[in-house]
Amino acid sequence: MIRTDTTLIIGAGANREIEMPDGPDLLAKIAAGYEFERLDSEVKSRDLVSLAHLFEQISEEIGLSYDELVAGATAIREATLVSTSIDAILEQYGHDPAVLAAGKIAIIYYTLQAESKSTLAIEPRAADELPLRGTENWLFQLGQLIVKGVPRAKAEECFEKLSIVCFNYDRAIEHYLPWVVQRAFGMTYEEACELVAGRLRIVHPYGVAGRLPWQGEETSVSWGDERPENIVSLSKRIFTASQRATSRQFQSYLRAEMSRGKRLGFLGFGFDPMNVAMLFDELEHDNPDMLISLVGISETQQKAILRLIYRLTGITDESRITLENMKAFELLRDYGRFLES
Repeated sequence: MIRTDTTLIIGAGANREIEMPDGPDLLAKIAAGYEFERLDSEVKSRDLVSLAHLFEQISEEIGLSYDELVAGATAIREATLVSTSIDAILEQYGHDPAVLAAGKIAIIYYTLQAESKSTLAIEPRAADELPLRGTENWLFQLGQLIVKGVPRAKAEECFEKLSIVCFNYDRAIEHYLPWVVQRAFGMTYEEACELVAGRLRIVHPYGVAGRLPWQGEETSVSWGDERPENIVSLSKRIFTASQRATSRQFQSYLRAEMSRGKRLGFLGFGFDPMNVAMLFDELEHDNPDMLISLVGISETQQKAILRLIYRLTGITDESRITLENMKAFELLRDYGRFLES
C-alpha cells in the first residue's frame, strides 16, 4: 500500500512495456495512414482506406467537408516531417478546425486499434491470470503497490494516497486496475469496477480515447473495440495544450493532483517542454521527492533534465531527485519499499 501522498506521471515511454505505441510510434502510424496521395493507386494501406471511408461517414456530423478533412490530414502528414508528437502538431494548428478534427480522429482511431492489438487483453485468459501476463511491466508493479498489505475491510483506502497524471490517450490503467482489485480482495469484477471508479484519481492532460463502459458516461467504448460508432463524440475528449490552458476546471484539477504529491514518480516521461510546462506550472508543493525512470538516455541528457527540474521547481536539495536509467517497471519494483513507506 502506498502510505505517503504520491503522484505518478506516466509518459509515452512507459507504453513500450505493454506493447502500446509511444509518441513517435503513434505519429508514424498517423503519417502512414494519411497518405491520401496513394488513395487512387494500387499501393495503399488498409488504414488509409478505412480513414478515407470514415471521413465520408462523419463529414456532415463534424461540420466539415470530406475535402476539408483530407486537407487537414495532409497538413498533419506534412508536419510530421519536423515534429516528434501529434500533440505538438495539434498545438501548432490550433487555428485550423480541419487539422484539429483530422488529428483527433486519428488519435482515437489508432489508440483504439492499439488497444485491440495489445497484449493487455479485454479479460484474463485463465482464472489464475490477469489480463496482462507477467510481472515485468509497470501496470503489474503499480497494481501490486496499490493493494499490497491492505485488509479487505479497508479496500477502499488503497487508492487514498495515489494520484496519476497520464499523458497517454489509452485506458490501460483504468482497464487493468479493476482486475487487480478483484483478484486482491476476492470481489466480483463489478464490485472492483465500482471501487476503482469511485477512488482512482487520474488526469489525462491531452484527453483519453473515451471512457470504459463501467465508468458510466455516454462517450464510452469497450476495450478492444476498434470500430466504435461514436468516434466523433470520442474525438471531443481529445484536447490541445491551449484548450486545457483555458479550462479553469482542468487547471484546478491538475494543480490539486500535482500539489498533493509529496513524492512524484515519473515513468517513461520524456520531459518534452510542452508537457513540462503544463505540469510544473501547476506544482505548488515545496521540495517533493522525485523518482524518475528513463531508458537509454545519455549522461548529458540526464544533466539537462536535472537542470530543467531545478530551474522549474526551485528544488535545491539534490538528494530529493533520483534519476535512474531503467525501465518503468524496474523503478516501481526496485523502489517499492520506499514508495510503500
